[in-house]
Amino acid sequence: MSRKPSPRKKTTRGKSSRRETASAASRLTRGLLGAVATFVAVGVLAVLAALWIYQGPGPAAPAGETTTVVLRKGSSLPEIASSLQKGGVIGSSSVFMTAAKLTGAARSLKAGEYEFKSRASMASILDAIRHGRIVRHWITVPEGLTSDMVMDILNKSDVLTGEAATPPEGSILPETYEVQRGEDRAAVLQRMMDDRDKVLNALWASRQPGLPFASKEEAVTLASIVEKETGIAEERPRVAAVFVNRLRAGMRLGSDPTIIYGISRGRPLGRDILLSELRRPTPYNTYLIAGLPPTPIANPGRAALAAVLNPLKTGDLYFVADGTGGHVFASTLEQHNANVAKWREIERQRAAKTGG
Repeated sequence: MSRKPSPRKKTTRGKSSRRETASAASRLTRGLLGAVATFVAVGVLAVLAALWIYQGPGPAAPAGETTTVVLRKGSSLPEIASSLQKGGVIGSSSVFMTAAKLTGAARSLKAGEYEFKSRASMASILDAIRHGRIVRHWITVPEGLTSDMVMDILNKSDVLTGEAATPPEGSILPETYEVQRGEDRAAVLQRMMDDRDKVLNALWASRQPGLPFASKEEAVTLASIVEKETGIAEERPRVAAVFVNRLRAGMRLGSDPTIIYGISRGRPLGRDILLSELRRPTPYNTYLIAGLPPTPIANPGRAALAAVLNPLKTGDLYFVADGTGGHVFASTLEQHNANVAKWREIERQRAAKTGG
């Protein structure tokens, strides 16, 4: 008798395998998503940290309320970042370089001396360097100083570097000049001389016709005498007229400052000129020599140069102090002697009051 085959049992092995595979894939997906989330979270935190470093308060100044950093000319971005970090004004050179590149500032960072407030943000520091907000230094050369005195000023400056030779008398334009730390003394001096040439050339081109001197150098010499005779701006054209009139008339200039230059090269004597010094022959004694001295006796300013090249048209031949800081002028010797007598009386009264 034949038997019917027994019905085959359904296996669950295939389904189990597929479930395991799906579970593994799910775990892998969750793992990858978790890793991505972690990576993103870390990246976001890194970005936030960089933004805080860039925009938040920077390091405290090592000493005082500010820190000075000098960025040399030609510095690369890494050198600038390193200098700032070594100076203690930024906390991360890498964040600074990244920010400089992303903002486009890396192409326009300017060298120079910078002063940063304590805890200044990196953003403000980068902005300052990008726009060249350097520390400004000034050197003032007053009118009427000799070239030796100008060199005293330049040599005392702790901002400038290098050495420079004393230039010819009268070759410098007295002005206030902006200089940068580390700038070469010789370069600054050349700037002063170039400015003098520009001013002199412009004034010479528009000079009054018929002046009794033939060269720019002679004009500077006369301007230096005018500069030393009066410090009052409105008097200069009239003082210049006196000397121009004297030159035209063949009279000696008779200027006390020229006597002093012949004695001390323009350094203050600290006393009155002695009668023996008035009679002592020197190339600069305009009581004894005719015409102009051989060189200027100081560095005249723009106003004195202008006064000599465009003097007032007067008949004045003399002037003397008036007791108020200015001068009184005269066209005749008689008038001048009367003015001198008044000045002597003022001197006597002052001496009596001070017991001198």
